[in-house]
Amino acid sequence: MKNLTLENIAKACHGTYHGESAYLSREISDVTIDSRKVTEGALFIAICGERSDGHDYISDIYEKGGLCCISQKELPEETHPYIQVDSSLEALKELAEFYRRSLDIKVIGITGSVGKTSTKEMIASVLEQNFRVLKTSGNHNNAIGLPLTIFRLREEHQIAVLEMGISEFGEMRVLSKIARPDIVVMTNIGQCHLEFLGSRDGILKAKSEIFEYMNRDGMIFLNGDDDKLAKLREINGITPHFFGLSHSCEAYAEQIHDLGLSGITCTLQVNGSRISTHIPLPGRHTVYNALAGALIGKSLGLTDDQIDRGIRALKPVIGRENVLRLSNLTVIDDCYNANPVSMKGAIDILSSAKGRKVCVLGDMFELGAEEKRLHYETGAYLAEKDVDLLLTAGTLAKVLAKGAADQGFTSIHSFDTTEELAKKIPAFLQAGDVVLVKASHGMNFQTIVTVLTAAAI
Repeated sequence: MKNLTLENIAKACHGTYHGESAYLSREISDVTIDSRKVTEGALFIAICGERSDGHDYISDIYEKGGLCCISQKELPEETHPYIQVDSSLEALKELAEFYRRSLDIKVIGITGSVGKTSTKEMIASVLEQNFRVLKTSGNHNNAIGLPLTIFRLREEHQIAVLEMGISEFGEMRVLSKIARPDIVVMTNIGQCHLEFLGSRDGILKAKSEIFEYMNRDGMIFLNGDDDKLAKLREINGITPHFFGLSHSCEAYAEQIHDLGLSGITCTLQVNGSRISTHIPLPGRHTVYNALAGALIGKSLGLTDDQIDRGIRALKPVIGRENVLRLSNLTVIDDCYNANPVSMKGAIDILSSAKGRKVCVLGDMFELGAEEKRLHYETGAYLAEKDVDLLLTAGTLAKVLAKGAADQGFTSIHSFDTTEELAKKIPAFLQAGDVVLVKASHGMNFQTIVTVLTAAAI
């Protein structure tokens, strides 16, 4: 890995090197915090986690060919090279920042309340038509995941598309310092993490920390239909570019046709170009993702044909509006996470499907003092949509169910736990049903998707 010699690593994380001086000029081949993934020449960073302590596996990593480890504990009996630091977690972040700054690569940082992952996937799919792109995988968007993503970068990559997620003030500043984005994308300012950020204005303030360490000659792309983002006119001397459905935006969409679970067709107007395309994932919100991808693609020199191909090539992500067409069911697997905006959007997608429609919903977390009201309003919203059956799990989801019932929706069954619902759900379903599964990640609704998949075989 470029510039990651043991000497430079020790300097970058303010550590003390222990070992033979002959190793100081050796470059590592990889960085990991998982001892099971150590390969020949790798650096292992021993993190003290909630469930396990990486320091317990240090001897194993040398047996696998690891070159060095970073430890916040003294290792008096260790004969292999290691670097001692005050905090392994801080060392992880400092080393990622050093490595990112050593690479001549354009970094796109994506944040927002809803749609970060789907926007990241869209932008990467478009840019892959002309560039060698690395994108965030899984949920690696926080102070541990972001550095691990950056360590996957190699000199052959031209662009990194990085998702950046937070829940508290100060976190985005840390991520921005590590990533140093050249391009910033904000999807929207919605109702999530209210428990820690208080209000939408608080969310905007926290998300805006991303601008503090971005390239001063960079570009900013914002959702022009979001009332909070639309007011931003100049940020650190940079004039933002806006995308949205409004014709006042630099990139907007026309002739939008909802094909239900088969996706969306539309025509994108981007800097004078007309791009007629098909977005293969469901939901009108995907039009915003396509507009962001198209506008950034045009800004980086892609042709209209390349942008169109990239949009059409988009693939679903497990747990994120992933449509599973099983033998006797269609399952909309959207169980990775949830907040009121994304929950309502998922209900809209279900409503557009053909067949008997079943909503399987669970608690939404981190909504603060307004959590009951927001669940109740989501239930009331569902009652106005074309849905046939509501199944819920969790205490807050019962409030959601009451919101639906108070609006006259009667086909409701509520359960205390995810496990109870998972056991009972097959009895409620019929062949041909379309089933939406959505809740906050902590509800473990992937269990329900697994049950439905097994039952449909």
